[in-house]
Amino acid sequence: MHHGASNLRPLAPGIILALLSIAFGFLLGGAFGAAEDAIKGNLRSSAEAVFESVYQGDAEKRDAVVSKSWSYMKRAHLHGGAIGAAALASIVLLGLFGSASRLERISAIAFGGGALLYSLFWLAAGLTAPGIGSTGEAKEALSFLALPGAALCLLGIGGTLLSVVLQLVASPAESD
Repeated sequence: MHHGASNLRPLAPGIILALLSIAFGFLLGGAFGAAEDAIKGNLRSSAEAVFESVYQGDAEKRDAVVSKSWSYMKRAHLHGGAIGAAALASIVLLGLFGSASRLERISAIAFGGGALLYSLFWLAAGLTAPGIGSTGEAKEALSFLALPGAALCLLGIGGTLLSVVLQLVASPAESD
């Protein structure tokens, strides 16, 4: 195995999670391109099923929730790719240090896992909102995904930043 790859092996769980987040974002984008009308139709059908009971026949409210739900699904796509890519770049940076300390391993898993979890939250919120009549209620009901996802991302970037400071700033420079 190439020496650089062996530096990444301890960080593999985080790398895999980050790549899964990127793949999730890309797959959603592909699904949107292939079936946007069908997906929007399913959101609308979810709202229609509860139009009288949840929306009290208010078409304006229904349409607003369905529209915002579609925005949430696009957020899932964008967050998956963007946070996943940021996580992957940060994890590879950690791998360059070669030490793969506990801090670096935890940061990698946190950032990769947080990227995937947070993206899944936005998809779930988008899919759930039309049937319950509120994007706010959907976000609240799914906060068990959002809060840990966001917290893991912050833990991951914070640990990465701390590791960078410890490795590149605080430690004495090696002589050539």
